[in-house]
Amino acid sequence: MIYYICLLNTQVVFAIFRFRYEGGRAMSVIDFKAAQKWSKIPKKVQELLIDNVFCSDCGVTTIVEYTLGNDKLGVLLKGKCKKCGKDVARLVEDE
Repeated sequence: MIYYICLLNTQVVFAIFRFRYEGGRAMSVIDFKAAQKWSKIPKKVQELLIDNVFCSDCGVTTIVEYTLGNDKLGVLLKGKCKKCGKDVARLVEDE
């Protein structure tokens, strides 16, 4: 596990560039803003979102080897389908 920590306005902002989840899922963060948005989501909800991604071949699947990117509408998860390995994505909209 590698963590990069930046202190910003006395707030600790975690930018996790590579992190291994249970079950072999891997996540990469593209920018700090995406990491901030993602960290505000409760862990249980994050797991639900990761396990509920649509694949055009498999239907509902789990996203693996994904990146977190900032999008004007929220956080964009881009990765691979756990079942077939095809590219999948999920947008988690801001509140």
